[in-house]
Amino acid sequence: MNEPTVNATDIEKPCSFGRHFVGDEGEIYQGDAAEILRQLPPDSVDLLFADPPYNIGKRFANFIDKWPSEAAYADWCATWLEAALRALKPNGSMYVMTSTQAMPYLDIWLRDRVTVKSRIVWHYDSSGVQAKSHFGSLYEPILHCVANAKNYTFNAEAIMVDAKTGSKRKLIDYRKKVPTVYNSKKVPGNAWYFPRVRYRMPEYEKHPSQKPEALLERVILASSNSGDVVLDPFSGTFTTCAVARRLQRRFIGIELQQPYVEVGLRRTGLATHVGGEKLTAPNKSYKRKNGKGT
Repeated sequence: MNEPTVNATDIEKPCSFGRHFVGDEGEIYQGDAAEILRQLPPDSVDLLFADPPYNIGKRFANFIDKWPSEAAYADWCATWLEAALRALKPNGSMYVMTSTQAMPYLDIWLRDRVTVKSRIVWHYDSSGVQAKSHFGSLYEPILHCVANAKNYTFNAEAIMVDAKTGSKRKLIDYRKKVPTVYNSKKVPGNAWYFPRVRYRMPEYEKHPSQKPEALLERVILASSNSGDVVLDPFSGTFTTCAVARRLQRRFIGIELQQPYVEVGLRRTGLATHVGGEKLTAPNKSYKRKNGKGT
């Protein structure tokens, strides 16, 4: 059975501050993140996940993420963070990523306005030789913040992981009146291991800093409920939006670059065609020197 054809123009709505695509399960904006965030209704978002450019010189389609100075980058982050907090519900949660160098600026700025519940380390494997003159970086920081420290969503049961003492080592807790094996499940700590997205992985898209679906699944399950609104103001490959849709949350994605907007339209199921051309996933095969693919 052929899937129905949905052209991007069929779902595009009038918008004075960019382009706006709306579907039954979510919506995508194309334009400047801070400007669009300021146009969203206040107190309307349950969960925000922000993975902005890191100010380290990577190319994102037609944009290179390099500011004149760290101070200029911190000022830019303050602009969109202010707008993001305006959109966040009084009981909402926010996860923010940036480079290890820049995170102290964002941490200090945010702790004056919200409660930082956790400082998370996402660590991963190396793809090859690391730095030879210093210790190479194998992690990225994530701040977990809440607008109200006494009223926020945290679904501990939805994100349980194996506890080595109980599930694997079967250690006995003799402190109890009746000695029993330690719990086999626990809430994850603040050091998360998820492999980076590699070429030829099913979820791979052509993007220099794609985040893994497993990481976003943990964030969304922990800090939102079915039917909640999940917002990503720097959507990139739209992993946040795609996972939110799969987990029955309503998504809002914001992205400036047209090629990534097309990725988002495809991954979220909002559209199948743009300009008469079918949206397709990247070809993950490659040719060996003998001409044979794998």
